[in-house]
Amino acid sequence: MTKSKVYFTSMRTAVGDPLPEKLKRLVKTAGIGSINFKNQFTAIKIHFGEPGNLAYLRPNYAAAVADVIKELGGKPFLTDCNTLYVGGRKNALDHIDSAYKNGFFPIATGCQIIIADGLKGTDEAEVPVRGGKYVKAAKIGRAIMDADIVISLSHFKGHELTGFGGALKNIGMGCGSRAGKMDMHSAGKPRVSQENCIGCGRCRKTCQVEAPEIKDRKCTINQERCLGCGRCIGVCPVDAIYPDYRASNEVLNSKMAEYAIAVLDGRPNFHISLAIDISPCCDCHSENDTPVVADLGMFASFDPVALDRACIDAVNAAKPLPDTALSEAWHNEGDHFHKIFPSTDWKLCLNHAEELGLGTQQYELIMVK
Repeated sequence: MTKSKVYFTSMRTAVGDPLPEKLKRLVKTAGIGSINFKNQFTAIKIHFGEPGNLAYLRPNYAAAVADVIKELGGKPFLTDCNTLYVGGRKNALDHIDSAYKNGFFPIATGCQIIIADGLKGTDEAEVPVRGGKYVKAAKIGRAIMDADIVISLSHFKGHELTGFGGALKNIGMGCGSRAGKMDMHSAGKPRVSQENCIGCGRCRKTCQVEAPEIKDRKCTINQERCLGCGRCIGVCPVDAIYPDYRASNEVLNSKMAEYAIAVLDGRPNFHISLAIDISPCCDCHSENDTPVVADLGMFASFDPVALDRACIDAVNAAKPLPDTALSEAWHNEGDHFHKIFPSTDWKLCLNHAEELGLGTQQYELIMVK
């Protein structure tokens, strides 16, 4: 198989050459201009950061990518889907508030925010998965599927379930609606905390199959009736309903790859990852631990598989920073994120994505000054 080209630039700068300009130069050199952006709605998939977390990508980087797309004639918008877990991004209103708190104002980024799966995370499109082993139809945020072009702008970091989060996770997991995320994480059936439930019945009113059953002012979910759509999670006023995380590492990683191909199949796409502030855990946390290695640089490619592989190789080649989660787990050279989270295996996602024809792990790294 022919090697994919991955373009890289370091975080070193000279006077008069700020990092956003280096990012613009990187993506242009990587060939983003070969895409016909003229009057095309362009989704820039990004993570806005959970409130309290400070490791997420600064809005300046999103602005740089949006500027390039507008320069090429496109109509960019920043997007993400609502979260499955309870937090600052579980519905569109809270999600946009969180994005604004973290600096993603339209005046700062040069484009609008659209939460792709709607107000309560239920505005989704069912998309066939070519070659899917675990998923035949992925549930993707509708605004992402309505876009003409998809650009992934991801913060490369660790993750406690998948080993690391990069382009494939940003696209696959990040573009799933609430039901899609439940599909990837579990068997798709929510549970109810009896301690927190107040028996208000909102979950029952929103359910099309009457799976929530209320007795003695407490709700339980009939697992045989439940379709796993996640609507009950979105409407619960006290956050008593939660997903049952039961997917194995292999299934989770494979489903994530299958969701990614559902998003990308049949339309232009381009991928950017910034390996900076490389925290051990996801930006979905409301906190961030010390970066485990020094800032490495910015990567770009048309191939998300090669991009993720180049980023993980760069991290594994770097020395651990002292007094970090990695330095505590590190004994010799090797797989850094696996040392932090021994139960994870990030290779599963890349291998499955490669099998699906989404890209290749063989790459040529091209330096951009």
